[in-house]
Amino acid sequence: MKKLRLPRKLSSFQKVILGLILGVLTGLFIGEPAGKLEIAGNTYVRLLQMTVLPYLLASIVGGLGRLKASTAARIGARAASLVLFLWMTTMLTNGLLPLAYPEWEAASFFSSSLVETRQSIDFLTLYIPSNVFSALANTIVPAVVVFSLLLGVGLIQVENKDTLLLILGNLSDALMKMASFVAKLAPYGIFAISASAAGTLQPEDLGRLQIFLWAYLVLWLLLAFVAMPLFVSWGTPFHYRDMRKLAGEAMVTAFATGTVLVVLPMIAERCKELIASKGMDSEDSDSVVAVMVPTAYSFPSVGTLMGLGFILFSGWYLGSPLSLGQYPSYLIMGTMSAFGSMAVAIPFMLDLFNLPADQFQLYLLGSVVTARFATGMAALHGFVICLLVTSAVLNRLKWRGLIEALGVHLAIAAAALWGLGLLMGWLVKYDYTGAKTFETMRLMNQPTQVMVNDLEPLSPAQQSRSRLEVITERGTLRVGYGADELPYAYRNDKAEVVGFDMEIMHALARDLDVKLVIHRIDARESAAMLKDGRIDIKVGGVIVTPDRSTVSAFTLPYTQHTMGFLVLDRDREKYKEIADVIAMPDLHLAMENVPYYREPIAAAVPHATVTDVDNPRAFLRGQMPDVDALIYPAEVGAAWTLLYPQYSIVVPSGSSSRVPIAFGLPLNQPDYLNFMNTWLVLKEKNGFRDKVYNYWILGQNPDAIQPRWSVLKDVLGWVE
Repeated sequence: MKKLRLPRKLSSFQKVILGLILGVLTGLFIGEPAGKLEIAGNTYVRLLQMTVLPYLLASIVGGLGRLKASTAARIGARAASLVLFLWMTTMLTNGLLPLAYPEWEAASFFSSSLVETRQSIDFLTLYIPSNVFSALANTIVPAVVVFSLLLGVGLIQVENKDTLLLILGNLSDALMKMASFVAKLAPYGIFAISASAAGTLQPEDLGRLQIFLWAYLVLWLLLAFVAMPLFVSWGTPFHYRDMRKLAGEAMVTAFATGTVLVVLPMIAERCKELIASKGMDSEDSDSVVAVMVPTAYSFPSVGTLMGLGFILFSGWYLGSPLSLGQYPSYLIMGTMSAFGSMAVAIPFMLDLFNLPADQFQLYLLGSVVTARFATGMAALHGFVICLLVTSAVLNRLKWRGLIEALGVHLAIAAAALWGLGLLMGWLVKYDYTGAKTFETMRLMNQPTQVMVNDLEPLSPAQQSRSRLEVITERGTLRVGYGADELPYAYRNDKAEVVGFDMEIMHALARDLDVKLVIHRIDARESAAMLKDGRIDIKVGGVIVTPDRSTVSAFTLPYTQHTMGFLVLDRDREKYKEIADVIAMPDLHLAMENVPYYREPIAAAVPHATVTDVDNPRAFLRGQMPDVDALIYPAEVGAAWTLLYPQYSIVVPSGSSSRVPIAFGLPLNQPDYLNFMNTWLVLKEKNGFRDKVYNYWILGQNPDAIQPRWSVLKDVLGWVE
């Protein structure tokens, strides 16, 4: 009789994979309710994090303290050169990403990043702890590592340190055992984390990111299965297949938890096992592992630097890809900014290359996927740097093999990404939809009734009365708007007059309990029409000037314009700095003839020729070939670029010209003016103005978010 064979016991790595798969399936099955498991996942992550900073402190100080000064110097020099080598590899590979991006037109709504002050990275606070206990309490890991390194170096020179080293060694071992015990909960913690993420993620929101996500995935595979294996196999005595067996669990755990911190003890333990298996274990190798694992974490890893590929994607996505001349800045400043975190580095780099700050929200959306791969790569980075530095310290590293491996990797990466670009251009059907999106926009709120009436002047008796009384008695509010005043007032594809100002006018009509009469007028006649009552209010992003205030009254400003340059995409880099614009020879500009603002702008660019224009259409249609750029409000210009995506709006650094925008009212109507000012303040305080601004100016539509799809709800029809 054949003996029944029971399934063999699952390894810890297999249990983690099983937990990850079951978590994803659970999240897809039950949908949004799986988000409640987030608390269980967070509990697991906190248990793992509990030992990390004490372990960093004890292991670095103890590891360095045991070294001789000459050994410490040898580790430092070799580690620095190898870390720089891995950084260079990653950034050069990032630079190949545009090969995977098809030739598509793109444009975007106005972004506040065009006018925001650049964020600065406080490297001093990040790396120099004035109070190490504060750094420990606030998890400022780089500062803790710097303190530990300095303390460890100082300990090298101390004579009677054996007792302290014994205590630190025992503390490190105890913390390692704590981490190992908590790691046994990994399958359950990872199940909760992955179920929560899979249940709450909006896959349809990631549709526009698919090019970046596919390119990022290929980049990850190239680094994980080409570059890293070649570096280990060609440059060290180790075989990648041996390391992969030991690194797999740490990579998956880091992938699932979203942080490398929790696997640092695991990386150290597995590296020591692999080094010992090759007969290379020694006091020096132990010191390398003890120092390099936490130190490598505190500096940018391969996984961290991969995230900077988003900057290249963002430029392509917006139709303003980085030029070859910008690549040196990208490589150098990108690496430097990554010393902080991606939450700081991405906004900094977006601002550096004059890309909209709201692209960071797009990055955050994609990071739901990419951040997990980045942490998995960072764990692999920890293994590889430890093995490379150990080999270097023991004089077993082959630099020629590393250089050859880098060349092979870059050649394969260029071919793979170029092939991906061809594949994406063929598979992904793309039509530019920016213009359609803008032209099909509807009012956010339920519109009031709009009447079609001829505009007749008010009688002399009515003109002498309070205009507010006339409006309420008549039951209509007469609104005038001019041509080419998007995104404030324009006709959409349904011939409805919509826009930022029109949204406000419908709200005003509702509060006054009147109907709207909307007419397109000649803006030059607006003052006369306000005076005789043919219109009651002029809208359309009306610029306030002293001379205009003599013929019309203006409400308090409800927003502002930021003056910028409307230019062809290929020329946007020329207008990034106002000093560069001023220095341009034979510059020919065009702008609207508003003397109050035209004269100071012309004085700021004294060598430029300035031509008057009534609207931007002639320039955007290429009918003014001798004009280099159009001086135009950034908020308005961004809307025009949606219709003409080959153009961009640029606000030069060093320029701070702001223009108040208000509604035009008839003169000598204090009651009407006071009512409008009070009403506008109330609408600002209750958040209405900001919601309308975000929708019409920034292009943010909160109603576009749909309920999360799930098998339980959408397939089986279960209802809560």
